[in-house]
Parts: sequence; structure tokens; C-alpha cells
Amino acid sequence: MRKKILAAILSTALVLSLSGCTAPWNKDKEGKKGGGSININTEGKSSGGNVLDDDAVNEKIDEINRYIDSYFYFEKDPEKQEEAIYDGIMEGLDDPYSVYYTKEEYDELMEEDSGEYVGVGAVVTQGEDKRVSVVRPIKNSPAEEAGIMAEDIIVEVDGTEITDQDLSLVVDMIRGEEGTTAHIKVYRESISDYIEFEMVRRVVENYSVYYEMLPDNIAYIEVQQFYDNTPAEFKEAIEDVRAQGAKGIIFDLRDNPGGLLNAVADMCDYVMGEGTIVTVEDRDGRVLNDYESDEEQQINLPMVVLVNGNSASASEIFTGALKDSGKAKIVGTQTFGKGIVQSVIPLSDGTAIKLTIAKYFTPNGNDIHEIGIEPDYVVELPDGRENAVNLPHDEDPQLDKAIEIIKNWK
Repeated sequence: MRKKILAAILSTALVLSLSGCTAPWNKDKEGKKGGGSININTEGKSSGGNVLDDDAVNEKIDEINRYIDSYFYFEKDPEKQEEAIYDGIMEGLDDPYSVYYTKEEYDELMEEDSGEYVGVGAVVTQGEDKRVSVVRPIKNSPAEEAGIMAEDIIVEVDGTEITDQDLSLVVDMIRGEEGTTAHIKVYRESISDYIEFEMVRRVVENYSVYYEMLPDNIAYIEVQQFYDNTPAEFKEAIEDVRAQGAKGIIFDLRDNPGGLLNAVADMCDYVMGEGTIVTVEDRDGRVLNDYESDEEQQINLPMVVLVNGNSASASEIFTGALKDSGKAKIVGTQTFGKGIVQSVIPLSDGTAIKLTIAKYFTPNGNDIHEIGIEPDYVVELPDGRENAVNLPHDEDPQLDKAIEIIKNWK
């Protein structure tokens, strides 16, 4: 739960800023990813002060276990106790982005980063009222084929009511082995009725880029997260809209929690032209990596980036690079402010940890951690909304401003 919610963000920077957590029906480990990854020496080194080397700590653990063995009413689960020790070590770092993964969680994380997973294929969110609803079915997925729609409210999974369940638990219930059947019951408010669906779980490609042509030959490209396969989708979208005669491009990164560092760097390189994308430094101020864009490819069209308080991590790298380079104007509200980088480190027994190892800086040297990026044009959403999920274009003042900027670009 704690780990699984954070996962949504990181790379999601997550959810820490969201009233509800958004995730694909595969566990949104983006929150667990962080802004990307940097190669590090996995042999590690000790700096001393390890708590489990303290005799007093071990004596206290033994004392606690004696009381558990003597008096605990229920049956204890040694495996869960062991996991809790590792979780506790990471929680003690007081960093929400540094977490421990069991072998199963690590395997799922690697699967999700690839942009493919086994499931039914939908993006779901959980609001403050704990209701789990569908944001959208994923293209070419069992959910889309079955007829599940955006805003459907999930009430039951395989015969089990999910009311008040944590989002990560619901996602776990919906996931399963390839070829098995998922039975999902939803409430559809538009018809005031319950509908039941049966879908066979299969490998689903997690599309993260959606695009369309707006009036006046303005292209709209929404990037929902940064997976391994996102750069290829992104480039295909750009080439398609250019072939259709696009005179300007709007990149929508609102509610995008982030993703893989290499993916966003590749995408920036495709649109920016020559210049710095992002600089990554370790705790001693040493530069681990300078991501640079070359001259081979760039987009010489008016460009606008839409952001909000849920645009985090890799989304902020993209935003910062295009803003500082002068390639695009930024519209919306202050971004989340996740300017640190995590590395996922596999351990010898098949488990793993995700550890914050560095901070990144925009091309102009700005440290945006816990600060965010201020848009060039601050535009609020209507009715106090904090996210743009399922917001119709004709009710979107941020999109309206982006269109106006492109039309008047000089």
C-alpha cells in the first residue's frame, strides 16, 4: 500500500500531491520509479552506523520477539515480519521515494517499465471518497473491447466488493495470470445502472501517447507517462501531425507523474535542437550525467507545454528543458516539484530497493525540488479542479490559452 501508492508517482512524483491516485490496472509503480535511473556500483560501500550492527537494537528485537512468542493471540507470519524489517529500514530514511520491493513487486516493476503488462487494460483512479473509477480504457485492450468506459465506477472484482479498498489492492485483484478471466462489475452513472463484464487477461501494451489535430492545424499531443516505449509513440505522433500540416504543437503533460529519465531525454532530444536537457548531480555535487540534445533533429514550430500540480519528475524535466531553451511556452499551474532521481538496485535474492541517489537541474541550473516550475502563463482550471482528467476540450481554459499562444506566435 504505501509503496504501491508511491509507485504511482515517480516516477511519479506522485501522488503525494494528488487527492486520488491514478494507475493502470497493473499497479502504477511509476510512483516507485522516480525520475529515471543512473548506473551505479551495485557492490555498495559501508559508511558505518548501520542500526542492525548495534547490540542494543538486536537485544530489543529479541525482547520483542519473546513477548510475541509468549503472548501474541494470532498466528504470526515470519515472512511478513521479515519484509517489515526491510520496509522499515527504507522508511527510516524519511524519503518517500526510497522503498523496498519484494521479488514479486520488482518483477512487476520491470514489466511495467517496458510498457507492457498482463491485465485487462484500463487506467483507474481513486478519489477522496475511495471510489475507484475508470479514467480510460487502454487502446486495443480487453477492457476497451468489452465496452468499459471512462467514469465507470468499479464496485466488484471476481465476486468481491471493493468498496473502501485501497487502490493498490484493487489493482492487484484485477491483475492476474495471462489467459485467466476477470469478472468486473461497474456502476455507470450515465444510465444509473450496474453492468458486469468478463474479460480474458492478456499482454497489454500500455499506450502513453494520444494525439489529434485541432482546428487551424494545431496538433495536440498528450503524454500520460514516460515508459520505455513512449519515445517511439511520441515520435510517431509528431511525424504524423507534421505530415498533416501542423502549424504548431501543444504537448499536454498535465497529471503526468513522470517515468524513465532516458525516455524523457530521448524525447527532448527529438524536439529541442542543440543544448542541455538536464544535469544530474550526486550528493557530493559531482555530475553523474549531462544529458545533451544534438542538432540532428528539432521541431521548428510554435510549441506550448500544458502542466499542473500533478506534472512531476520526468514531466518537469521535459518542461524545464523546453522552457529554458526557449523552444516552448509553458501554460497551466505550478508543477509538482520532484527534482530528485532514483535508481532501482537489484539485490542478491531477487528483491530490490529503489534509492534516491541524485538531484537534477534544468538547463539554466535551476533546482526545482519541492519548488516546481512556474508556467509562463498561469491559468487555473474551472470550478476549482486540480486535474485535467477527462476534461472536455471545450471546457478547458488552459488549452484555450495554448491555442491562443500558437495562433499569435511571433
